[in-house]
Amino acid sequence: MSHVTLLTGPERRRRWSEEDQCRIVAAAFAPGAAVVTVVRQYDVATSLIYKWRRTVRARETGFAEVVVVPAEPVAASVPVAPPAVIELEIAGKVRLRIPPTTPPTLAAAMVKALGVS
Repeated sequence: MSHVTLLTGPERRRRWSEEDQCRIVAAAFAPGAAVVTVVRQYDVATSLIYKWRRTVRARETGFAEVVVVPAEPVAASVPVAPPAVIELEIAGKVRLRIPPTTPPTLAAAMVKALGVS
């Protein structure tokens, strides 16, 4: 079944009161209700119903969308110290970097595996 709406006069923009918006949103999201049925019943756009629902939820919870930005941008000219590491270069062929948080037994096993005494 198709649905056709014929607008013969100048375009109109309706203003819905908050009570009407709440009533339509409640009808659209009631248990067993279908949004498309409510859209046809009240002759309102589907996207508008979802927009009203977001507005009602924000009003009820007291929360609104917030964007957090840093107070001051981090200066790019501040040099960043490289992390501390233990670096071993063996015969110019192998380089081993060991973070200082590595347990001594693991560090010793890595050095031993490379064949360094």
